[in-house]
Amino acid sequence: MESGDSLTDRQQAFHKRTRNRDVALMSLLLGTGMRISECVGIDIKDLDMEETAVNIHRKGGKEETVYFSDEVAGSMMPYYEERKSMMAEPGHESAFFLSLQNKRMSVRSVEKMVKKYALIVTPLKHITPHKLRSTYGTHLYQETGDIYLVADVLGHSDVNTTKKHYAAIDESRRRQARKAVKLRED
Repeated sequence: MESGDSLTDRQQAFHKRTRNRDVALMSLLLGTGMRISECVGIDIKDLDMEETAVNIHRKGGKEETVYFSDEVAGSMMPYYEERKSMMAEPGHESAFFLSLQNKRMSVRSVEKMVKKYALIVTPLKHITPHKLRSTYGTHLYQETGDIYLVADVLGHSDVNTTKKHYAAIDESRRRQARKAVKLRED
């Protein structure tokens, strides 16, 4: 995605104009686990690049601060700087992620973007934006083992929703647990 390799000539022409935005958007999705609707709903004022945080609107209208890594911030910075000089269409001035028409990006356009890049990287797998969210949740759970933290970060109002999606990971951890305690010293 960053280099534009393997894109068609037509796609490469667009890639030159959208590279920074696409890298920023994909990094933010994969590095926070936020929903596409939350991501495209971000306004410029919602971002705090110094604190590496963004205010988003969750399902149900709840506003929440989501933090991202320095790596994600680094991926976002070129577009953040570029966005400052972009002239958005009337009614879209506050939007952070803009389409080529200088309007707020839609959920559908992000789905198409993810599909375009995913087909290049792994043509046999069906990668969706929700799969990026799931990947983030899986990695966070594997690193922390804290299902409540994963539920909170992903914005699940009920931890049972989170448990349902990550039950296979729990099964794997239970299998590993059988080797963790030794009855006799070697």
